[in-house]
Amino acid sequence: MLKNKLKAFWREWGIPFLIVISILTPLRSAVADYNYIPSGSMQPTLLVGDNVLVNKLAYDLKVPFTTWHIAEWGNPESGEVVVFYGPKDRIRMVKRVVGIPGDRVEMKDNCLLINGKALNYEPSPPEKNLPPTDREHCEFSYESLSKTPHTIMKMPFSFSAKDFGPIEVPEGKYFLLGDCRDNSRDSRFWGFVDRSDIVGRVEMVLWSKLAWKMTFPLANRLLRRVI
Repeated sequence: MLKNKLKAFWREWGIPFLIVISILTPLRSAVADYNYIPSGSMQPTLLVGDNVLVNKLAYDLKVPFTTWHIAEWGNPESGEVVVFYGPKDRIRMVKRVVGIPGDRVEMKDNCLLINGKALNYEPSPPEKNLPPTDREHCEFSYESLSKTPHTIMKMPFSFSAKDFGPIEVPEGKYFLLGDCRDNSRDSRFWGFVDRSDIVGRVEMVLWSKLAWKMTFPLANRLLRRVI
């Protein structure tokens, strides 16, 4: 009797479950995925506790579970937020593209110059979901890296790489920075990122449960587009 029940359970639940998993797992690897944000290097755009949607078909199609490209139809553009494998430790990371192949990237006092032209910076209101200490002791400004300006965050009294370059980005490489310019380990420290190591583009915040707040997921960050 027990043996018959186990067989029936396997037919009704076990086999369908395995079929669903066998379909969804490769899709997650090659089509879309989510990524948890564990650090403040992309504040104020992405906060600690955000879970973001990664569009793995934004630029190419890869063999599931690998970085091998089957086909390519685009490349990351300046201003886009991408997920990639870090050049040093191969850990998945999230940063913003600030230099594409052929660009000359320079920074003076935490302000970017691309191909000799200084970007425009204007004051921005702080992200209200940041911890109070970050809102009080940091500076926020809009950075005009693309047609849609994004907000960056500076810590005036911290010691960081506020000046570098100019550096020319080689073919097939990208220069990436965190939006929290004084609290980010990025291309200033470990160099360029290979095109083949870029996993996909971050499209939106799926949900957010801030690490510094013991609260339920935040409604004002639900399905929030990342720019």
